[in-house]
Amino acid sequence: MGLKEDKWILQKALHEQMIVPFCENQMSRGVISYGLSSYGYDIRVSDEFKIFTNINTTVVDPKDFQLSNTIDFRGNVCIIPPNSFALARTIEYFKIPRNVLAICVGKSTYARCGIIVNVTPFEPEFEGYITIEISNTTPLPAKIYANEGIAQVLFFEGDCDCEVSYKDKNGKYQKQQGITLPRIVE
Repeated sequence: MGLKEDKWILQKALHEQMIVPFCENQMSRGVISYGLSSYGYDIRVSDEFKIFTNINTTVVDPKDFQLSNTIDFRGNVCIIPPNSFALARTIEYFKIPRNVLAICVGKSTYARCGIIVNVTPFEPEFEGYITIEISNTTPLPAKIYANEGIAQVLFFEGDCDCEVSYKDKNGKYQKQQGITLPRIVE
């Protein structure tokens, strides 16, 4: 299994619609870069955000998540309060092949500002928009720019198909369309 180069990603994106929409070139003038890179793909954050708030003084519980923990925001720039957190989603829709695992890491432009991006692995045969977790670790408000780069996806191709894919397991986040909050399968 190895990191996949831009030609492999280009082929999968164009012929198998692995990434839609797909930007064949890295866009970087005047924006936080996005698009095809040397060994991965820089994803963009949409203009939809769920910003965590303590207005209702509830507890964040992954087994019983309350919508009152967040406020919805839509716009070209999202301000995340100091020491706070937001959820967002990608502009790109993904269809991961059965023999591929993708790992996502934050972009250095944001990391150098104390903004940490976390995304769990894209398992084989995952399909959907990606929910992005954004932490502002600073004591200052932080700007997130919609429609620009937020993280880089690295693709790893296995020598064979996985035995059980995310689709086979009926993954609880399969084909998610928007920002998806925590779920527990009962």
